[in-house]
Amino acid sequence: MEIEAGYDIAFNCLQDVPMVLMLTLHPSRHDDLLTKHEIRFSPRVAYRDYRDAFDNICTRLTAPAGRIEIRCRFIVSDTGLPDDVVPGARQFEIGQLPDDALVYLLGSRYCDTEKLGDLAWSQFGDVPGGWQRVQAVCDYVHNRLQFGYHHARCDRTAAEGHKEQRGVCRDFAHLAITLCRCLNIPARYCTGYLGDIGVPRDPAPMDFSAWFEAYVGGRWFTFDARHNHPRIGRIVIARGRDAADVAISTTFGPAQLTSFSVITEECAPQQGHQMRNPASPKRETAFA
Repeated sequence: MEIEAGYDIAFNCLQDVPMVLMLTLHPSRHDDLLTKHEIRFSPRVAYRDYRDAFDNICTRLTAPAGRIEIRCRFIVSDTGLPDDVVPGARQFEIGQLPDDALVYLLGSRYCDTEKLGDLAWSQFGDVPGGWQRVQAVCDYVHNRLQFGYHHARCDRTAAEGHKEQRGVCRDFAHLAITLCRCLNIPARYCTGYLGDIGVPRDPAPMDFSAWFEAYVGGRWFTFDARHNHPRIGRIVIARGRDAADVAISTTFGPAQLTSFSVITEECAPQQGHQMRNPASPKRETAFA
């Protein structure tokens, strides 16, 4: 399967504004690229990439005063298979976990484990450890929270989401991650593309998506508490402890988001690698 993905974003800056963008495909998917993946800026600006502590690719630049447009289109090869489901994947004892998984047991900015530990053990302590326990967490979060773009709030923690019983995809991920960590299951936040492939088309505007990965059975597996069923065509951009680690843009000065659109669609067989005009995005929405 081939998937076309990309974005068209614009800011209006009141002055020169340093920025860090996290919009480049994660290195783990670079071998799947079928076309060049390049961020284009208008007006042209100097920029450079670096790897952060989680091996995500970040882009540094200084946006000039006025409007700056940021675009990218690419085609990536995908297996076309849904997320793996391995009910027998067991939970490892903490002493058996790899060193780099331990950080994903700790509380973080939006994953306030100290507030949800008692709930986690009372709710899931009797569920067999491993895949079944993570799935039970996903079922609980999926039923607990009501999804809606109008529920978006950029500073909502997992405990607050649990109390308010509403949120967007990042809130579903944060709550599930936090409950898993409370249960000694490493869990990390993911952001990326997830189109309506193999499912009925969502009438809402396309956006970047958030899900999470849990370490069971000796590897990281994908889980999605919002949709709560295996999906096809996830394209990861970045991973981290929570949304604070993977913000798609961080601005160090006054910069107003004026345009934002995302595309993620399966390529038609006859389309090949001919991509649409990146100046003509199909859908538009504001950050959720």
